[in-house]
Amino acid sequence: MFSPALGVVSAPDKLATALATHDWGQRSRWSEWCKTLRDEYLADTLPPPHDYPLDMGAAMHALRDSLPKECIVTLDAGNHTGWAQRFLAYQRPGRIIGSTCGAMGYSVPAAVAASLREPEKCVLAFVGDGGFMMSGIEIATAVQHGGRPIVLLFNNGTYGTIRMHQEREHPNRVSGTDLMNPDFGQLAAGLGAHFERVSDTVSFKPALERAMASGRPAVIELVTDPERISTRTTVAALRSVKANS
Repeated sequence: MFSPALGVVSAPDKLATALATHDWGQRSRWSEWCKTLRDEYLADTLPPPHDYPLDMGAAMHALRDSLPKECIVTLDAGNHTGWAQRFLAYQRPGRIIGSTCGAMGYSVPAAVAASLREPEKCVLAFVGDGGFMMSGIEIATAVQHGGRPIVLLFNNGTYGTIRMHQEREHPNRVSGTDLMNPDFGQLAAGLGAHFERVSDTVSFKPALERAMASGRPAVIELVTDPERISTRTTVAALRSVKANS
């Protein structure tokens, strides 16, 4: 049986009223704790340095500062969502929509539906090349019915999350995660969408602005390096950890 350190026989409302006037130093401790968490959060949103031509952390900062507050963001399943979740900021009434079960292929259909439901709002979809190949064809639905989602297509030629697990547990034993992708520009054009291809950081924001001004569904292909397997690690770092363990 549970034995309390101090037993109190009281109705909850009366006990709460009596305790409301007492502090016990908790308010200052709470404020300090909240400040610490806030500082850690802000530090974590700073893009980590690297030498890749397309710095997605910096690109997300540019995106964060230019997105309308009411923008709707949809996420697929995969490591690419880390860029949106770590570096973007979400304010009311902005919305972020994603699959809770980790199923791939969710983001593009969700963005199409959101754009048709809220045609006056900016809708931005984050999807990897693998997820896009599962359901990206739904852009045709947006074209047919007047939706205008903007799809950020992360193309690193691999199933990134699965590759990360492979490298973590079995370094250098890549199996079934490499992708042979089509020409996404031709595919987007065939569906009736505006298309941009971005392979360096400075080109990202102008490409986004052109996509937003196009007045139709858009696909922005982001050519990312598979070595940068997530926002927090690289393939080389995963292999090094396993080799030294």
